[in-house]
Formats: sequence, structure tokens, C-alpha cells
Amino acid sequence: MSHVRTLSAAEISSERLLLRRALRAADREAFVELSTDPDVQSHLGGPRPRSEAEQRFEQVLAGGGETRPGNYAIADRATDRFLGTLMLSHRPPGETGQAGEELELGYVLRRSAWGAGLAFEAATAALRAAAGELPDQPVVLVTQTANERSMNLAARLGFRPVRTFEEYGAEQTLCTAPLSLWSS
Repeated sequence: MSHVRTLSAAEISSERLLLRRALRAADREAFVELSTDPDVQSHLGGPRPRSEAEQRFEQVLAGGGETRPGNYAIADRATDRFLGTLMLSHRPPGETGQAGEELELGYVLRRSAWGAGLAFEAATAALRAAAGELPDQPVVLVTQTANERSMNLAARLGFRPVRTFEEYGAEQTLCTAPLSLWSS
């Protein structure tokens, strides 16, 4: 596999949000809620057991709180309250049937943050930062086809469906867009 660059920004801010690479101890309960909420996880394989979510959080904190490159905690800019997570990193070749090493966008927000345009704002901020730092390349987004909210958000962001496939016992839709779409 060739060496691929990932978004290096430690923080990305937008009007209402701060995307930060580090989780903080104060994020614990909200992170666990995000991972265990049946509504939030309904299109993501289902809720995780609380003990598993707590263990994952503790592993990240034990490593200094820093998440993997391209992974961000989404927080309220004014209060620093944890709202969800965003991932913009390279997907291994072959996982989507694409050429491989494309940037993949993923996001998940706490139920209390739904309906306010925060996923759109977070994704747009991350994609703009990536367009300013990384070479133009395809960005993919995979979502369960039944997840109408996520499909609508993908379209609003400028992603176009390319194909569907079966994974995790459900139909998934692969969408793509060029990173240059978010260039200033």
C-alpha cells in the first residue's frame, strides 16, 4: 500500500462547532450515550454494550485522548460539549469496490443534536480543511440505503450515489464526490 496523507489539523472550527482530534474526560458520558443509543446506532449495526463503549473510551484516554488521524470529536464551539464524531480518513483498497485509498467520510451525532444542520456543518468544515491541505481525490461516503436522513445529507453535501451493495445484512449505498468540490 502506498503512503497516503490524512488531514493533519488538530482542530477545525466552524460557526457553531469545534472538531478536535482529542477526546476529553468530560466527553465520557456523552460518548457512551452515542455508542449505546438504539436510535443513533440503528443504521450502524446496533447499539454497543455500555461496558464496550466505556472500554473504548478509556483506551483512547489512556493513549492521551488523541484519536486516530482523520478522526474528530464534534463539540459545541461555545461550550465544548461533545456532540458526536466525524471521520475523514483513507479506506483500505477493495472495501467499497473502488480503486482503494479514497478518503472516506463518516459521521454520527447524538440524538439531541439531530435536526439542527450540525452534521452538514461538521462535514463541510472537515471537507473544506481537507481540500485546502490534501491533493484533489475522490471522497466516498457509505451509508445504509434505508437511512434516509444520511442519504439526504450526502446529497446536500454534493455526493452522488455510485452503486449499492449488501453488507452487514443490509443494502448500503456508496456515494462519491471530488475533494475539489469543497475548495475555496
